[in-house]
Amino acid sequence: MRTLVTGGAGFIGSHVAERLLKRGEEVTLLDNFDPYYDPAIKRRTAAELGALGARLVEADLREPAALAEALEGVERVVHLAARPGVRSSIEDPVLTFQSNVNGTLNLLEAMRARPGLRHIVFASSSSVYGGDAVAPFREDQPASRPLSPYAASKRACEHLAASYAELFEFRVTGLRFFTVYGPRGRPDMAIGKFIGLALSGQPVPLYGDGSVVRDFTYVDDIVDGIVAALDRPSPGFEVLNIGGGCTATMRELIDLIGAALGSALEVERHPAAAGDMPKTHADLTRVAERLGFASRVPLAEGLRRTVEWARVQRAQ
Repeated sequence: MRTLVTGGAGFIGSHVAERLLKRGEEVTLLDNFDPYYDPAIKRRTAAELGALGARLVEADLREPAALAEALEGVERVVHLAARPGVRSSIEDPVLTFQSNVNGTLNLLEAMRARPGLRHIVFASSSSVYGGDAVAPFREDQPASRPLSPYAASKRACEHLAASYAELFEFRVTGLRFFTVYGPRGRPDMAIGKFIGLALSGQPVPLYGDGSVVRDFTYVDDIVDGIVAALDRPSPGFEVLNIGGGCTATMRELIDLIGAALGSALEVERHPAAAGDMPKTHADLTRVAERLGFASRVPLAEGLRRTVEWARVQRAQ
């Protein structure tokens, strides 16, 4: 079985690729090494995966011609490549839509051109629930008021994928991820940023009063959900939440990171950020029934593992 992982040198993609390789599968990585954060980090990760047997195709989903090579011999796709970030999408919504929506469309079209390649698992986001969601968020809620261009792009990708399932018999599972963290985490995300700043002796930024609530999900749990969706393909189109199942405020998160580090973090206050949802919390009923998913790593333990990894990286 050969699987294409788009965004395969990135945070979640590299963990998925590693899991598949270690269970004896063939993996093709597609990555454009976008400079959203230091490409050297992703290149080191790609080299490590290459040593495990992964095949790398360096290409951009916005370039349809490049996809033929990436899909050679592929039987299913994990689509994780995207332009991330709520705040970056507010700064440049055009790039967000070109990368996320046009890139997804190009991938679906390239798959449609290959007979028999109809199985895709793709990353959506808890951001799609937006301003009309009631926590804990259920997949049957409307998700009709996105609070950022990023959220809107992810919701558009869901609709696009659903149309391919309807028209072209694709088997599609969209997974709405809830604030993923862990080793190799993106350095711009709160947990990775806070740990990095604290280890450097710098204050961490806190936007607003610290009451924003997030459902934090350790990366191993996310990979469990992705692999389960690969192994149990949907007969058509579905979306499922993948979350940690418990929540913490940003103030509580800072205290928990301090506990994992062994010292309290210094906090630097900032105004509340535009586009941020006040709360995310996943209802995991449907994914438990459909895939047998249950989160396994509590937040305190996940933070301990992430801090340990970050310390090792700094020592190298």
